[in-house]
Amino acid sequence: MQALREFIDAHPKLFVLTGAGCSTGSGIPDYRDETGAWKRAQPVMFQAFMSDIHARRRYWARSLVGWRRFGHALPNDAHRALARLGQMGRTEALVTQNVDGLHQSAGSTNVIDLHGRLDTVRCMSCERRMHRADFQDWLLELNPSWEKLDARVAPDGDADLDGLDFSTFEIPACASCRGLLKPDVVFFGESVPRERVAAAMEAVERADAVLVVGSSLMVYSGYRFAHAAAKAGKPIAAVNLGRTRADDLLALKVNQACVPALAFLLDGIAGGTAS
Repeated sequence: MQALREFIDAHPKLFVLTGAGCSTGSGIPDYRDETGAWKRAQPVMFQAFMSDIHARRRYWARSLVGWRRFGHALPNDAHRALARLGQMGRTEALVTQNVDGLHQSAGSTNVIDLHGRLDTVRCMSCERRMHRADFQDWLLELNPSWEKLDARVAPDGDADLDGLDFSTFEIPACASCRGLLKPDVVFFGESVPRERVAAAMEAVERADAVLVVGSSLMVYSGYRFAHAAAKAGKPIAAVNLGRTRADDLLALKVNQACVPALAFLLDGIAGGTAS
């Protein structure tokens, strides 16, 4: 822990990259175990969601049940610690792979939502967007019998519903153009928007070190920033339970859950340092 404190003190312009482990303290499960392997079946792929009506029905039915808890998740002390670091002017940017918006809820401002936000629904034809909470009401209006179902929340804000018949689940179309509606997040198999990657890469260039919090970096969309920093000779520290894809690039590894590992940041940051 002292080594992490010294790392943060020594690098006033941090590029912070967060992953699912940052939100587990808020009741949102992560994807992978300590070896980096999947804990459950992989989430729906972009191609399947776009082309297969059954895949869409299954996704939205699970999302209807899971959103009740996911949509009410609150920031934990890891989010608050990173917000405190940002408020002291110590972060060049906070790039998150999470889609829960909890960094912003905790007070972070310079956030790049690399994979989008689950609290917004997007029309894939006309680009119209609507609040996920409003879409929830629409789903319930069309599928009232699903309202009382409950299940364990999954990492993508859906729920582990198995063995059910999804064939009659109704999915609304865009009210403007009747187009296909999708959560405004980057699904597996979908590309991260170029402008987000470019903005994050520019922040890596301006930063003097990288701090990874709660990410195994197994997905390239996040790993690319650690690789770019290492190539530029910038030190990288990671707080993560278990293996990361960038272990051989790290200057410091803290194998601990995010909340206790970052607790010292909430004890008081004096004079712009973490001491």
